Amino acid sequence: MKFLPIILAASTLAAATDIAVAQQQPAGAPGATAAPTEEVIITGTRRTDRTVTDSASPIDVITSAELRAQPAANMLDQVKNVVPSFFVGQNTISDASSLVRAPSLRGLPGDEILVMLNGKRFNRSALVQVYNGGDTGLSFGSQGSDLSTIPAIAIKSLEVLRDGATAQYGSDAIAGVLNYGLREDTGFDVQARYGRYQDHSDGKSYLIAANGGFKLGGAGFVNLSAEYDDDLQTSRGVTRPVAVAFAQENPALASQLPNYPLPAQIWGSSPTHGYKALLNSAFDVTDASKIYLFANFAHFNTDESFNFRSSLLGTRPFTDTTGMVHDIGGRSFFQHPYYLTQCPSGNATCPAGGYVQDTNTFFLSSIYPAGFTPRFVGKNDQEYGTMGYKGKTASGLGYDLSASLSDDTLDLSMKHSISPSFGSASQTSFEFGKLIQKETDVNLDLTYNIDAGLASPLTLSGGGEFRRESFTATAGDFQSYGAGPYASPNPLYLQTSPGVYAATGTFTDAESPAASGYGGTSPTYAGTHTQNSRGIYVGLEGDVVKQLSMGVAGRYEHYSSFGNATVGKFNAIWHASDAIALRATVGSGFHAPSPGQNNTQILTTNFINGVSIQTGTFPVTSAVAQFYGARPLKPERSTNFGAGIVFNPSSAFTATIDWYQINVRDRIFVSQNFFVTAADIAALPELASVGVGGAVQYFNNAFNTSTKGVDLVGTYRTDFAHGKLSLTLAYNYNKSDVTKFDPAVISNAQIIDVSRLAPNHRATFSANWASGNFAVSLRENYYGSWVDAVDYATVVSGGQTLAGQEFGAKYTTDLAASYTFMDRYTLTVGASNLFNTYPDKIAATATNPIYTLTNGLADGQVNPRSGGPFGINGGFWFASVRVQF
Repeated sequence: MKFLPIILAASTLAAATDIAVAQQQPAGAPGATAAPTEEVIITGTRRTDRTVTDSASPIDVITSAELRAQPAANMLDQVKNVVPSFFVGQNTISDASSLVRAPSLRGLPGDEILVMLNGKRFNRSALVQVYNGGDTGLSFGSQGSDLSTIPAIAIKSLEVLRDGATAQYGSDAIAGVLNYGLREDTGFDVQARYGRYQDHSDGKSYLIAANGGFKLGGAGFVNLSAEYDDDLQTSRGVTRPVAVAFAQENPALASQLPNYPLPAQIWGSSPTHGYKALLNSAFDVTDASKIYLFANFAHFNTDESFNFRSSLLGTRPFTDTTGMVHDIGGRSFFQHPYYLTQCPSGNATCPAGGYVQDTNTFFLSSIYPAGFTPRFVGKNDQEYGTMGYKGKTASGLGYDLSASLSDDTLDLSMKHSISPSFGSASQTSFEFGKLIQKETDVNLDLTYNIDAGLASPLTLSGGGEFRRESFTATAGDFQSYGAGPYASPNPLYLQTSPGVYAATGTFTDAESPAASGYGGTSPTYAGTHTQNSRGIYVGLEGDVVKQLSMGVAGRYEHYSSFGNATVGKFNAIWHASDAIALRATVGSGFHAPSPGQNNTQILTTNFINGVSIQTGTFPVTSAVAQFYGARPLKPERSTNFGAGIVFNPSSAFTATIDWYQINVRDRIFVSQNFFVTAADIAALPELASVGVGGAVQYFNNAFNTSTKGVDLVGTYRTDFAHGKLSLTLAYNYNKSDVTKFDPAVISNAQIIDVSRLAPNHRATFSANWASGNFAVSLRENYYGSWVDAVDYATVVSGGQTLAGQEFGAKYTTDLAASYTFMDRYTLTVGASNLFNTYPDKIAATATNPIYTLTNGLADGQVNPRSGGPFGINGGFWFASVRVQF
């Protein structure tokens, strides 16, 4: 790892220094409550005297205690539980999107959220979200940061800027900013947690985390955090009807069904284990300057179930809950023999390319007698580091020069599968190649206070940024992407006499190219693609009069891929009285298409009306995409409006109400499916990698959206029952509407999901009480109704897609209690989703019948595959022990 020498040097320096180990009470200790409103914020402003109630833009400060109270190892789930406008699906079977889940803030995609560590841009994941389903409906086509690589134990606080900030921070800050402040305290902090789900013996979760902080004499610090977690598989579906039929007809082979005795394919959370670490350090060079270094490392392994491939020969009748009978059978490549004897060379009666219809055959059931369920494996490695020098000159000029390097790699493979078009020569495991995202960021930020005779000095800010990001795809195994000899139908011949053959008039069956379930990167699309950008910005903010603060910012950036972008922002806050303030903001923003969005090539197996389809996503510059009308990508452009009221009558009570509207033009999306014909392959042979009947899609600037919403946040702190009580209510209403679209790119079902996939209404009410060594936290969560139209749409005559299934509103309850003994040890027990609430079950429709044999869909689904807003795993009980010294 490229940053390891730096870490070792910092650790050696710490060991050689007179280390002060005076205990500091870290954030998140028992009895800690929500952040007080007087805490100074650093996100969304260059001033150093702004608080939550003074900020002209709405901002929330989430404490370490709130994040670590969530019984989840994944930062995505921790943030989802405490920020109402933040949404992320569970993602059960969604290809690589189950490995790197894409979040949404205010209904906008993951790459319109800027993530920062200590105020510095965090890198993107290597994965571009191209899975076409409700799991990724709000972030389809995005390439954002992977929050799961950040260990919660390393966080001091999270500032959530609920406002566009592209003019201040550059591309991507359209929906808002998540800025993680890292711990700087001393002492040691170790936590171990065990948990399991209420109704099932699966899904056991183990976590151990540690943090250590050291003083470097009196001139600096080193703070190290590490976290290891092992989350086991959950299963919340039923088996397929064809698997039941196979077991009944072949009892001796029943135990060879995949996952036996569990369902033949798993709808639930994939087993994941790995570690993540974070270093934060700084050292004073002078009284007014310091060097700093922070770095993040992570490694994860995820093993995901794919769809079951049944070996059942022929079809069987199955009755659904309406009494209708459906014939369902095994996969096509189990149904027919592979003829292996090729025509002898030079024989006029049996031309080259033909096969002899004889007993020299191969049946796939010889490898998988009971069928197979591919297991999709992802190994994710993250390295990120920032080093900088900051301070202030004698004249008052503040400066911060920094450089960041990052490398995010996703290594994809599959086991227990086949490449059908290669027949008996097929592999059963495949390497798909690596996806690699590398970024270099160099920033210079300057601030200077100008005394202009106003109520406060004016803070003048400015600076520049250079960014270089590259996206690399390495080639996979040939069989992972290639077309074998059985990819096209070949004529069959029967030997009538020695050396003489006659055409039978039949052909070998055409089988899908590439590995069943996914496809590797071909050498044609392997390689590295780079994008450079340069930007400058300027800002001015201050108190014009005592009651009125204003700020303005502008930014210009030039990209090597598409050209220039210029954006600006204006905000203001007016304190009408000591208790009431009015604030407003208006600005423009953009999201630059990434090299990954411009150059991704992925081959996956999707299911359309129950039929498996090889679907290829191709770069917009490729011959394949251009064959179907692709054009170069443009940046997304946005306009943000906001207005709000801050009510702060006392130090004990604060309430804010903020209205917002975000208009985004030229949203980047993935096109509809263009189905490949034999004539298409004849015109462009490269399409053979997808095959006849397969589909092609590509990135496009597909549509415009308008997002409107309201945030309400209220906090009240008081003494109660000999302890401290903190009450918080947070509510978000959010709805996005597609205002303009290309019908060749986005479907009616996808338009519905943009508006309704996440609940339009979301609220949390939390109560935290602490007295002495005892602490209790209670949170009630409300999730409004939501719709999944892509996965559960109803199609009527004429191809019109009606609104998909609406899943009803739900409440969940979280409860935890802690006790600290011997000053150092804290025992916590609790439950997330205490009353074991599940989303509504999938409703039976003509296109999604429920079968009486299993009480599930044909593929075993019972609950929505995306998990909805709070998942399909049910109640989770946990216990943890924390030691501080």
